[in-house]
Amino acid sequence: MSKLIGVLFIVVVSLFNISCSTAIDDYDVSKKTFDIKEYFNGSIVAWGMVQDYSDKVNRRFCVEIEGTWLENKGTLAETFYFDDGEVSYRNWQLIKQEDSSYLGTAEDVDGIATGIHKGFAFQFTYNLLLTIDDETYNVAMDDWMYQLDDMRVMNKTSMHKLGVKVAEITLFFDKKVAEKTCLANDSA
Repeated sequence: MSKLIGVLFIVVVSLFNISCSTAIDDYDVSKKTFDIKEYFNGSIVAWGMVQDYSDKVNRRFCVEIEGTWLENKGTLAETFYFDDGEVSYRNWQLIKQEDSSYLGTAEDVDGIATGIHKGFAFQFTYNLLLTIDDETYNVAMDDWMYQLDDMRVMNKTSMHKLGVKVAEITLFFDKKVAEKTCLANDSA
């Protein structure tokens, strides 16, 4: 009986979280549209952290991004430098669609990522193949980017497994300091 109550509790909490979530259309009133093709073109440096389900910071990192575009096809080459010494790479292949949405693939993404922007916000959803201690987990990523000005973007990503949030990732992108590198900053 206690297992049934626990399962019902998780279902009710999950439904409550879904019903209270923000929709991309909430940001349609902004005067200037955040276009990732324009922003992620050239060199960018970002700093971030990973928090677990209890909001404890597990990892900090710095990421160098090199964005290149040929018409509506782009590559974002990302190099992550974690505070524990790990270095990892992700290469996004993005395609801007006629309706200004985006499709994307990467080495550690299961299937196709989808992205849409409204106003100053961009939402990117995908399934990430996350490897921890030689075990690979398929987790759902709900990635929200908010353009603060021409040079800076704030990013919040929720990571879910079986509908339950297991982690949150926060990043701050800055094009103005792109001439610096993660290793030169020694910030992670």
